[in-house]
Parts: sequence; C-alpha cells; structure tokens
Amino acid sequence: MMKTAQERIGEYLKFGSKLGLERMEALCSLLGNPEKNLRVIHVGGTNGKGSVCRYIYEGLLALGYTAGIFTSPYIEDFRERIEVNHEMISEEKLESLTNLVLKAAEKLSEKGDPPTEFEIVTMIGLLLFSKEAPDFTVLEVGLGGRYDSTNIIQRPILSIITGVAFDHMDRLGNSIEEIAYEKAGIIKAECPVISGAEGEAAKVIAGQAYKCAAPLIDSSKIKYHITSRKPGGYTFNTTIDGRRYDGIELSMAGEHQVKNAVTALCALNYLREKKIIRMDGEALRRGIKAAGPAGRFFITSENPYVIYDGAHNREGARALVKTLEDLFPGKDILFVCAILKDKETRSMASEFVKAASSFIATASHNERSLSAEELAGKIRAAGGLVLAEVSDPEEAYNIAMGMADKYDVIVFAGSLYLIGELLRNR
Repeated sequence: MMKTAQERIGEYLKFGSKLGLERMEALCSLLGNPEKNLRVIHVGGTNGKGSVCRYIYEGLLALGYTAGIFTSPYIEDFRERIEVNHEMISEEKLESLTNLVLKAAEKLSEKGDPPTEFEIVTMIGLLLFSKEAPDFTVLEVGLGGRYDSTNIIQRPILSIITGVAFDHMDRLGNSIEEIAYEKAGIIKAECPVISGAEGEAAKVIAGQAYKCAAPLIDSSKIKYHITSRKPGGYTFNTTIDGRRYDGIELSMAGEHQVKNAVTALCALNYLREKKIIRMDGEALRRGIKAAGPAGRFFITSENPYVIYDGAHNREGARALVKTLEDLFPGKDILFVCAILKDKETRSMASEFVKAASSFIATASHNERSLSAEELAGKIRAAGGLVLAEVSDPEEAYNIAMGMADKYDVIVFAGSLYLIGELLRNR
C-alpha cells in the first residue's frame, strides 16, 4: 500500500531536530528559491507566537487581503500547519509538493546531510505560498530563531518576538539572555521588529535591533484595559501610537491572550502607518474575534466546563493557572496532564497545583512523553492529589468524564500532543 505524504515526511523524524540553515539553503536552491517571492511577517518567541500569527492572519483576511499562514504543531489534522485564505493545503497539493521536496531531500541525503522533518514541512509551505502568491505570508518560527528553518527568509516586512521564557534549554541556552539571543536571530538589517519581551530578554532584543539598524516597537509597554473576562474570551481597549482600539473582542481567554492581541495590533497598526495596508476598524474587530482557540483554552462543554489548553512549559502553565483563577475562583478543578520528558515538569506541576483540586496523570503517544507513573510522582512531590495514573490518554479522558459530577472544571493540559490526540477522537 502506497504511503501517504504525511507518512513519507514522517520518515525524516529519525534525523531528529538539527539547528542550522545549511540544509534549508540547499533545499531552497534546488527548488528555485521560493522564499524570495514572499512578503513575510516572521513571528518568533517562546509562548504566544501561534496566537499572534493567527490574530494577524485573521486580521489581514478580514481587511480584504489574501494571506497564508505556517504554524506548528498541528492539533487535529497535519494540513493545519499550512493554510491560505482559510483553506488548509489540499491533499493533492500536499502530495505533489511532498514529491518535489523529497526528491531534493534525497540529493542532500546522498551527500550525508539529510534534512529534518520540520525543514521538509517548511519547504512545502514555502513552495505553496510561492505558487499561491498571497499578499502576505505569516510564518511562525519552529524552535529558537537564529538557526530555525524559517529563518531562511532574509527580508521580512516585519519581524515579531512575542516574549522569551525558559524552554528548549538543551538547544537554546540555560539563561534568559542566551535564549533571547537565539530568538533575536530573526531580526534582519533595517527590517522593523516588534517585541513583547520584558526584563533582561528585552535588553538583548533591543541590542540586536540596534546592531541591525532595525526600527524597534516595544509592545510590552503598551497599556490596555480589560473590560470583560469570560471563559469564551476577553474584551479590551488599548491605544497604539495615538490610535484607539476599543471593544476588541477575543475568542481566546486569558490576560496573556490580550497581550498577544496587543502585539498583533501593533503589527497591523505599523503596516497601516506605512501605508502597506488600509485599515477598517469594524473589519479588523471581526478578524481579531475570528482568531480561534485551537488548543488554547478551548472549551467543549460548560456543565462542567471542559477545557483543553496546550500549556507545555512553565510560562504557559502560569498563564493557564492565572486564567483559571480569574474565571473560576474557588471552584473545584480536575487536571488531566501529560508532559514531555524534556520539559520543566517539576516547575509546571508546581504551577498546576495552585489551581487544581485533583489530578489524573497520563501520557501522550509521543515517544518523548514522560510516563504516567513518573508524572504522578512529580505531581505528588509538588503537593498535588493524584487520583489515577494511566498510560492511555483515552482511558484518562474516560475516567475524568466519569467524575464530571464532582468538579466544576475539567482541564486537559501539559502537552499539545495530548490535546491533539484527545480532540482528534472527540
């Protein structure tokens, strides 16, 4: 039986994650340098970059522009990662572009330096965007920035760094300054950059922007006022460069999402000021509200509330806990968790126990997932009550839903792989 495009791409997972641009440069050269045809908004950062990408993408579409978006990982369908004008890459286009890219990949393999799975997917995205020629391409960094495959883009119209926190320290460094340095690698000479980073990370990014003579907009300094907090999304007002944005409704909950939306509005406002786009306030509001939750405080039921959230590092866990405290103070909350081995499990568990009454420890089917038993031990060490430890996430789901009458909120969190596996079966 012939393998699908996704299965053939997946065969390159065995080569792991190798940072560096040499393979991407070779692939692009073999495939006609499609990256040179794109008007790219390049978005990096530790947390929030996927949401910022989606806010900008939906905003541009609502304003009447065509747009493509490249994000990762996917939640339910592999093709979610590559989308143009609200349409995921078709099975036919995925198949034909995969054939092209894998032929080029074989040439690199013959020379002893095969590309990674992420480099192949990035290349497929660049080829599709080049062929479809949208007005704008919103490109999310995969890992880090400086040596990420998306950094093959040399002249973005805008670079964005959402914020910097501890994650992937084995690749990016053990200090905030080191991680920020890698994130700042997407800043290009004289290309404007928007940064939502704070503290020491902000200094590193500002320094890199100065070296590159890149105009810098600090979105972390922009004040906002939250006017409504609801599980289905927050509403806020803000002012950017003297222009008021009132009644901005989000379909994603949490103050961190307000900050992400402010960063996205900074980007769109900059494009308006430079006359790259025309702005229509009502259309923009529709676009921002249309940005869907896709694994970010995604609510599937309200009695009790059943919430899926992809928080997968300490900063994400802290943001999730704050949102739960804002929306459900004093409520009984059950957490169903799976966390990857290379994450800060101890610190994530320490955050989660601040919000949850009880836990079910499980594991995703990803080979990097911590076992349910090990995770249960970490949760107990943090002071959490573990009701069950089961290796199968579906069994964990069934146990949790069997207790639905005892809790006000049931949260599935800790890994996007867990969220994807569960939502695909719902």
